[in-house]
Amino acid sequence: MVETALAWDCDLAIVGGGIVGATLAAALKDSGLRITIIEAQSPTALAQRQRAYALSLRSQEIFTQLGLWSQMLPQIAAFQNIRLSDADYGRTVAFEQGDLDRPALGYVGEHRVLVETLQGDLAQSTTAQLSPLVDWQYNTTVIATTPRGDHTELVLESEGTRQTLKTRLVVGADGARSPLRQQAGIKTKGWKYWQSCVTFTIRHQNPDNNTAYERFWYDGPMGVLPLPGNRCQIVWTAPHAQAQALLALDEATFIERFQARTQGLFTGLELMGDRLAFPVQLMQSDRYVQARLALIGDAAHCCHPVGGQGLNLGIRDAAALAEILHNAQSAGEDIGDLAVLRRYERWRRGENSVILAFTDFLNRCFSNRFWPLVMIRRLGLWGLFLLRPLRLLALRLMTGLLGRTPRFKVG
Repeated sequence: MVETALAWDCDLAIVGGGIVGATLAAALKDSGLRITIIEAQSPTALAQRQRAYALSLRSQEIFTQLGLWSQMLPQIAAFQNIRLSDADYGRTVAFEQGDLDRPALGYVGEHRVLVETLQGDLAQSTTAQLSPLVDWQYNTTVIATTPRGDHTELVLESEGTRQTLKTRLVVGADGARSPLRQQAGIKTKGWKYWQSCVTFTIRHQNPDNNTAYERFWYDGPMGVLPLPGNRCQIVWTAPHAQAQALLALDEATFIERFQARTQGLFTGLELMGDRLAFPVQLMQSDRYVQARLALIGDAAHCCHPVGGQGLNLGIRDAAALAEILHNAQSAGEDIGDLAVLRRYERWRRGENSVILAFTDFLNRCFSNRFWPLVMIRRLGLWGLFLLRPLRLLALRLMTGLLGRTPRFKVG
């Protein structure tokens, strides 16, 4: 291994160049801060993940502030309706576009589209003569962090070469198993669920594709999210053994099982690409910050995928931290000071806790056959069906419109 004494300074080092980390960099690209993004994968590999995500109305507002929404919109799908149902219960709760007087109730974007849009925006910032440098370090990992009072030293490794980077602030956007969080000694609380999620994409021949479905069942929920080209992203939650059995089925049998679960909702089904599975967990970090360090996205918290909240929480984390750092930089404060970073933690940890509790409640309440609880949850659905104020409150929670709105200056 080659050791070098190469070192450089930056104000902000973001560890993890995925959607959440890149959103933070995009929100700060005109802040006057020098930013380095440290990403373990190559640019191509980073964009190749076969996933799509629900994008809440709050996430749409954030990407609009970044000036990126007009680039994303032609490549993503909007849905004007949401249908909520419980197994074989006949009543369905319908959320309509007119409930919020918005063009849509949400959007669905593929991983590739979101990552490539953010990469393109940051590449323009890197080459613009008047913009502060946004430096990408691809194929690079952080192998050690050492606090040094007014900065943190990171030891980076790339293709057998080690480099040292000194930064005023480190932001961990490096996922649920965050090595940065572990190096900092930050503990977490939570649990692993008894379920895994099977994700896949279908193409269908229905005339309309503008509705998102959350279909609860006794062994776990299923989310159906529309995509361009008469496609849908499916997130099918099931007990671990059942999820593995679904992966093992031949394509024809798997489609039959899917049609049975969705009660003939779609016609002319075709499976697009591979089926993937991942276990589900709830996790909340004991703290989001310490001196010279902040955690965002899955590095700070994870929730059950019911309702498609996970990525949206991370995007709001990034936008909130950007606002805090913008304001601190403008006021001449030290962006790595613990008092500054605690403003972000107070803001986001409480709001995230509400969503973590909400998704956990939904999954536990609906993923069982305990008859008294079945009656209670169906009474709740009946209330949503009849009471518009209750329905609007639930809709605002699902679309991210409850809570504080991040504001930051770009350009």
